[in-house]
This record gives sequence, C-alpha cells and structure tokens, in this order.
Amino acid sequence: MKLSEIIETLDATLLIGEEDLDIDITKCGASDLMSDILAAVCEGCILLTGLTTIQVIRTALIAEVGAVAFVRGKKPPPEVIEMAGIQGLPLISSPYSMFVSCGRLHACNLTGLSGQR
Repeated sequence: MKLSEIIETLDATLLIGEEDLDIDITKCGASDLMSDILAAVCEGCILLTGLTTIQVIRTALIAEVGAVAFVRGKKPPPEVIEMAGIQGLPLISSPYSMFVSCGRLHACNLTGLSGQR
C-alpha cells in the first residue's frame, strides 16, 4: 500500500512527511514496547503505537521503519515531530484504537512483520 492509502484507510492525519505519500508499505507492526520492534524485522514497515515519545523515533530509525502511525488520536509533542522531519520519517495520527487500525490494514492485505496473514 502507498502511505497515502494507509492514511485514507485509517482516517489519519499526516503530521509530517508530505514528500513520502508515495512510499510503499507492505508490512505492519504494532506495539507500545519498543524492544518488540527492535527484535523484529521492520524495514519499510509501518509502526503503529500509542507512545508519543522521542524514543519511538529513535527506535523507528534503528529498525528502519518506513512510517509511524500514532493510534487513539494521539499526537506527539513538537520536538518528536521535528526530529522525525529531520530524519525523513513520516508520521501520521489515526483516531482508531490499535486493534481497529491493525484490522483495517489487515483487511487491505498488509501482513504482519513475519509476512503472515
């Protein structure tokens, strides 16, 4: 899926990354434990999380995540958005819970990080 399609599917708001709307995302990982993301193969995936700290951006960069979606309508503080912008990491915010967000993306044929459906 293109990031723009994910934004539409999740009724999300783009926080930063206007130039990245055409990137391809094929996998989805969802966790509030950043150690779980670091332990998985995440390159180019979208990370769904309810955490809005700078640690999310640091973890996403190490794991080579393609984009981050904040669930439950959460929006990170300005310094988090700024760091993501500097690093070229798109951020979106969805009003849906993590469960509903994962379900919507799964229905659009995104797989989990392991590639399983």
